[in-house]
Amino acid sequence: MGRSGSTLIERLLGELPGFCSVGEVVHLWRRGLLENERCGCGHPFADCGFWSDVGKEAFGGWDRLDTEAVLRLKAGVDRTRYLPMLLNGAGGGVLAARGDRYTDLYHRLYSAIALVSGAHVVVDASKHASLAACLRLRYGARMRLLHIVRDPRAVAHSWAKRVPRPDATPDSSEPEMARYSAGRAAVQWMTQNATLDALARRGTPTLLVRYEDFVADPAAEFARIAAFAGYAGPPPEVGEGSVRMSRTHAVSGNPMRFARGPLGVRPDHGWRESLAPWRRGLVSAVTAPARRRYGY
Repeated sequence: MGRSGSTLIERLLGELPGFCSVGEVVHLWRRGLLENERCGCGHPFADCGFWSDVGKEAFGGWDRLDTEAVLRLKAGVDRTRYLPMLLNGAGGGVLAARGDRYTDLYHRLYSAIALVSGAHVVVDASKHASLAACLRLRYGARMRLLHIVRDPRAVAHSWAKRVPRPDATPDSSEPEMARYSAGRAAVQWMTQNATLDALARRGTPTLLVRYEDFVADPAAEFARIAAFAGYAGPPPEVGEGSVRMSRTHAVSGNPMRFARGPLGVRPDHGWRESLAPWRRGLVSAVTAPARRRYGY
């Protein structure tokens, strides 16, 4: 689920040779194509040479794609309400047909990203468990799922913050990062993590990473993550200021995607003092069964 430290890990993966991280691709259709928000490189999506080349390779140019039709297709399959059917194979009906068309778009997109970037691993930081369930039907074990989990009380505290989106345009439908109430954050935390667990049980290669373990020992945890993702080189060193972030073409995500230069890995436990007791109690109660499973 978002606000679990995933952008940091995505950025680090993108620095590995042969890897290309592209942010939260699930938002490309609206935020990139319709609203022309800024890419991680700082340019509006339409003016980014990388994404222009990707669009040409994938679809013959972005103008050849009916974006509104893509969004309607997305709404007809990539939704939490369809998870039970997606997890059980989607059958051979209308949902399966939509899933085929929807994941074909991603397949063409990922293939173009790999070709334009020269990478053999594409890192998509999308947080929608329903998208992972869709892609599993196309890729099977070729898709590797990095399941990052964080204490739900910390996640709920982060979702309550008011944070402007620096990439948003004046006409953007989302000028600020989304905010959730404590109850909604707790329910989403349960739903998203339960779905990722279900995908792992169904054979999707999955690595579970706790945010708290990562920030406590980033070097060891990131070496484990890199190996899982297919990196065969020497373990990368990750510590305070040890990694320099290069320019990214992350299409959407946390404002950290614009950061460049030395990166420090530091824990964020501010929620322990700032989260109101009643919110802490609510989140703790709703998430109790799964929270214990993850060691919280």
